[in-house]
Amino acid sequence: MTSLVDTEFPPDYAERVYAGVLGKIIGVYLGRPFEGWRHAQILEQLGEVGYYVNDRTDVALKNHRLIVTDDDITGTFTFARAMRDYPASKVDAAQVARTWLNYIIEERTVLWWGGRGNSTEHTAFLLMQDGVLPPHSGSIESNGKVVAEQVGAQIFVEAWAMACPGEPDRAAFLAEQAASVSHDGEALFAARVVAALVAQAFVESDVDALLDTAVSLIPRDCLIRRVIDDVREWHAGSDDWRQARERIDERYGYERYGGNCHVVPNHAAVVNAVLHGGGDFTRSLGIIASTGWDTDSNGGNVGCIAGVMGGLPGIEAGPDWRGPVADRMYLPTTDGGGCITDAAREALTVVGYAYALRETPPPVVKDGARFHFEFAGSLQGFAAERPAALELANVAGHSATGSRSLAVHYPGGVVRGLVMTPTFITPQTIAIPPYGMTASPTLYPGQVVRARVVAEGGPVTCQLALHRYDGNDERRLMLGSEHHLRVGEATELLWQVPGLGGHPVADVGLAITSSGTGTIYVDYVTWDGEPNVTFSRPLDGGRMWRHAWVDAVDKFDPRWPEPFRLVQNRGKGMLIQGTREWRDYEVTADVTPHLARAVGLAARVQGLGRFYALRLADRGVAQLVKALDGEVVLAEQPFAWEYGKTYELRVGVKGDRVEASVGDVLLGATDPATDLAGGGIGLLIDEGRTASQQVRVRPITS
Repeated sequence: MTSLVDTEFPPDYAERVYAGVLGKIIGVYLGRPFEGWRHAQILEQLGEVGYYVNDRTDVALKNHRLIVTDDDITGTFTFARAMRDYPASKVDAAQVARTWLNYIIEERTVLWWGGRGNSTEHTAFLLMQDGVLPPHSGSIESNGKVVAEQVGAQIFVEAWAMACPGEPDRAAFLAEQAASVSHDGEALFAARVVAALVAQAFVESDVDALLDTAVSLIPRDCLIRRVIDDVREWHAGSDDWRQARERIDERYGYERYGGNCHVVPNHAAVVNAVLHGGGDFTRSLGIIASTGWDTDSNGGNVGCIAGVMGGLPGIEAGPDWRGPVADRMYLPTTDGGGCITDAAREALTVVGYAYALRETPPPVVKDGARFHFEFAGSLQGFAAERPAALELANVAGHSATGSRSLAVHYPGGVVRGLVMTPTFITPQTIAIPPYGMTASPTLYPGQVVRARVVAEGGPVTCQLALHRYDGNDERRLMLGSEHHLRVGEATELLWQVPGLGGHPVADVGLAITSSGTGTIYVDYVTWDGEPNVTFSRPLDGGRMWRHAWVDAVDKFDPRWPEPFRLVQNRGKGMLIQGTREWRDYEVTADVTPHLARAVGLAARVQGLGRFYALRLADRGVAQLVKALDGEVVLAEQPFAWEYGKTYELRVGVKGDRVEASVGDVLLGATDPATDLAGGGIGLLIDEGRTASQQVRVRPITS
């Protein structure tokens, strides 16, 4: 890991963040299949839970997948992007609210869309859409006490807290700011406690000392303080967590605290698991999973706290929690290129927040490689397609600028195998209930994939590889050039991704062929450059190309003759694709407006409220706009556009210069601000219908 010496952070800070992220997602994945079950039902159908149950076929579980979309994970790592999109040291509740509105697609992503007055977050979201800002959007005055005091405030706080190692007061403040967007009252106190526990766990391993610190940050007379005092008293009287759970149920259970998922019972369950778990990762997760109620949310809280406390050794001390997960996680938002991600990547993002809070440049690991393998045991989603042929392990050494690498062991005899990591969703993950799945690929034609490898042992040939989808939505293998690796010599593999006929890339990795025994050490895998790609309906059909677009419009149906027919009934809608890493490029599209208030083409899209765009508006004007917490017109000219007529729109972005054209109208502006330095592309529609046949993206090199 790039050294964090000469800073105020603990020496193992980054690795402990990684352990906290792992703990969060492991806890959620563990509890998700039986979310909402009561303790008695868990005992009857599952017994006391000590490991993943997703593969159990003898009971009816909500979801048999292990790696799933979940609001507890997506909300935690999405809402904290306010520390990336705004000056982190000055972030406030209003900016967190704008972060919600930028990254969430109504009724489709991140939240449980249970309806106004039923889902706390949905209720707050609707108020914010109407211009009600926090704290009013989440207040008891606006939404009533029961709605405002549900569990959501404490389940989304860990990223804020992990950015504040050893600063529980700062973590509690940031958690309350974020929580006040949707919650109030006792829920805010619970959020402060969980955040303080996570932040202080970087520097304190005694559970009682942790709780002493946390309760010092909430009012002495609040209900959450009384809950914690009671649970601590019950723990002191008996080391049996089950007895304490019974008392929690009697005094603070769901029968006493209403709504769908009140914070009080669940906070008591978290504290009980932290106390009786004593910092032991496996024991803590077993207790919280077996307790019942909001098992995935509570599991995420407890897993993060225990993960930070014990670090990676604490997670490794129990059963194989990490192997089935392989760091994989989904964050479906309007930032489609950030949906397919992993725990190591998100850990470094959180570390970046910590530096941003202190207004200090963050460390750069292996020159910013996407897959760096710098955390012990990290696989970053890589897996062997034939595990019997190839064996993977994260090992020390064999890196030019880092300290670790991914070892791919191949046994004797003729071996042909693939080692791949996802770059996009699969057909099976499109509809993971109940939370929406949306994503764009992370890799595109025209970009250059790079990997540094070192071989030891028998003769071996290595190629960069990817699978693309085809017209039957099946994966088709594509290979880069063969490299006959020399033992002990480092080789950098390079491959510019070719055109794929309009289909998205499913995964990327290495193809290995050997007739001996040995190991390939992968220092990093990454890619860079802008795409060179045309988006349209592939000639051979298929549906995965459509799912590569983040759908934030009312209607984007496959039935119409045009590949892109967008309908927006009210307000503004967007169809988005690409990643935040795209910087200097030109995007063009044919656009045919039908009964629309405005249509347009956007570049450097970072969500629903952050982009540059060329817009045909008001039946007579072409505008170059910048959207960033509202829209600013950078340039405009009269342009008498008509319904039913097709126009070629172009937007080019290079450095601080933005230029656009439609017909003979040229628009341009210089924007010295750096807040929209990169992003994807989008088709815009404002109340009406528009259609396009294709969208093209090309790099700008001069």
